[in-house]
Amino acid sequence: MSATDAPSIALVGAGAMGGALVRGWLEAVRKGGGLTLTVVEPNFDPELQRELESVGAVLNPPEPGPVDVLVFAVKPQAFAAVAPSAKRFVGEETRILSIMAGVHIEVIARELGSQRVVRAMPNMPARIGRGVTAYVAAPACTAADRALIEQLLSPLGSVEPLPAERLMDVVTAVSGSGPAYVFLLAEVLALAAEQEGLDKETAMRLASRTVAGAGALMLETGESPTTLRKQVTSPGGTTEAALDVLGAGNGLGPLLRRAVSAAAQRSRDLGKN
Repeated sequence: MSATDAPSIALVGAGAMGGALVRGWLEAVRKGGGLTLTVVEPNFDPELQRELESVGAVLNPPEPGPVDVLVFAVKPQAFAAVAPSAKRFVGEETRILSIMAGVHIEVIARELGSQRVVRAMPNMPARIGRGVTAYVAAPACTAADRALIEQLLSPLGSVEPLPAERLMDVVTAVSGSGPAYVFLLAEVLALAAEQEGLDKETAMRLASRTVAGAGALMLETGESPTTLRKQVTSPGGTTEAALDVLGAGNGLGPLLRRAVSAAAQRSRDLGKN
């Protein structure tokens, strides 16, 4: 799995995303994967705590020592508070994986005293292993470091490397915030169906399952959204009538481009702070 066959991992923060990661690692341990786990979390989910204890994970150690990989899954505003104690996990060979939004690699490296830092951005579907996680590695990271990090991120879904950290702001706006745009589409579609006469429950079922099914179709067929859109659009038909509205000069395309631009700019602004 790494330069060592049994990497030691310390996870700081076992909330929604950290919990998703550690559950994936637990599954690897159950299948015979050779890794050891330490988890720091002040408010453990009781079920997760029992799962961790069942595989011999160390929870909230009073005197931590260096590990192969230190993973930060806390809220960005908590980093300054937890960094001093977490620094005890850092040794000469420690890689640091951060899934904290907006905290730059140089800040993490400075606060923790390691240059082998990887910054990653998972998204909400990662909680069920269907997410996409983009990451960028500091120049000090080796190919083996990146391979190990990709393997540790794989329980969340697909993993995409980035060539430059500045692109994390775009990732934040597209895949990080993107699930909210899709949820909004389902909400608005359901409300439009209600306006046309469907009852609320039926409208929501039709809208949400249509959105989910369309996404699954893209993934399972591997066909592009453009190809699939054309397949469902008959000349002079109902879909074309709707797309004429959505594709207008003030329609969905320009609106979504403005939305992504606004989210990316907010990400840049937060990073400056």
